[in-house]
Amino acid sequence: MRLEDLRPAKGSTKKIKRRGRGRSSGTGKTSGRGHKGLKARSGGGARPGFEGGQMPLYRRLPKRGFLPYGGKTEFAIVNVGDISARFAAGSVVDPDGLVEAGLIKRSGRQALKVLGDGDVAHALTVKAHRVSESAKQKLEAAGGSVEVLPDRPPGPETKRQAAHSKQKASARRRDASTATPEAART
Repeated sequence: MRLEDLRPAKGSTKKIKRRGRGRSSGTGKTSGRGHKGLKARSGGGARPGFEGGQMPLYRRLPKRGFLPYGGKTEFAIVNVGDISARFAAGSVVDPDGLVEAGLIKRSGRQALKVLGDGDVAHALTVKAHRVSESAKQKLEAAGGSVEVLPDRPPGPETKRQAAHSKQKASARRRDASTATPEAART
């Protein structure tokens, strides 16, 4: 067999329907779109979610809850029992160390919470963004310490936010400069 002898399997391919190529092609004149109607027009067709006038699914289903502006913070959760089992006495446990130990995913380094399930066998220094009260008590009872990391810094300001904060700052300066002469007069 040679390269030029290769053919697709019989019945696996189909000739494309060539629309608008005259009457004898079978799809001449209206090009297979039929006469008039929404789907016959250029750019026509129902919008996504439209069900022909019937109450669409996205309006029939009840809506519940909300997400705060900026979204929820999803915490990676680790129990003190797992930390104690994986780390030696006196070691420093931080988000990067937990990733290396396979206890959390790399994406979980931004927000880590330590919970108090399990026992702590030896002293550890734990660095996390949140630590439950029971986890803190267990770690300190074993002679360890807890360091709460600051939340991840907010992302860069958008142009709109930057303009708004600049406007507020200039208004504060203006208020401060106009307030000074009045205080001097009285």
